[in-house]
Amino acid sequence: MGRWEPDARQRLEQAALELFAEQGFAATTVPEITARAGLTTRTFFRHFADKREVLFAEDQAAEAAERLLTTAPPDAAPLTLILDGLRAVATERFEPKREHLRALRAIIRTDDGLRERELHKHAALREAVRTGLLARGLPSTTAALLAEICTTLLFVSVDEWLDRDDDRPLADIIGDTLTALRAVLKI
Repeated sequence: MGRWEPDARQRLEQAALELFAEQGFAATTVPEITARAGLTTRTFFRHFADKREVLFAEDQAAEAAERLLTTAPPDAAPLTLILDGLRAVATERFEPKREHLRALRAIIRTDDGLRERELHKHAALREAVRTGLLARGLPSTTAALLAEICTTLLFVSVDEWLDRDDDRPLADIIGDTLTALRAVLKI
């Protein structure tokens, strides 16, 4: 395969994921990734700032949350809005990539720096939801609590979904997670 082929980014991602799984994230170098992909290091850096970006570059959850909150009807109940948004994101963005997400999670769990980066991703999503809820006129404390609930529902549900060996949709697990949260809080 030539370097100029249009699938260079996907080849780099696949090569990186394979190497991260085989020898660990820290032990994998960019030249090893590019060699496996049949590309140059220069090509790698056209697509990614560093090897961490292979794992995090396509995460646009915060932007999706901002769009959802901005375009939602003004009279939508905040918790309903969050739950509907999470279900939509689950169906559109997560469901088609289950095996890929399992592989990413396994790699992230092996490296302290990657786990920290994952926490930053969670914080960015939480802040986007909080800001969006504030823009909808919710009080600061309410917006902060709902943003925490939103991110907790999402990430607890995703972990459970990735741990399962059945075909249960993530959207259903999100609903079950909310039910469990309500039972714990007795609301």
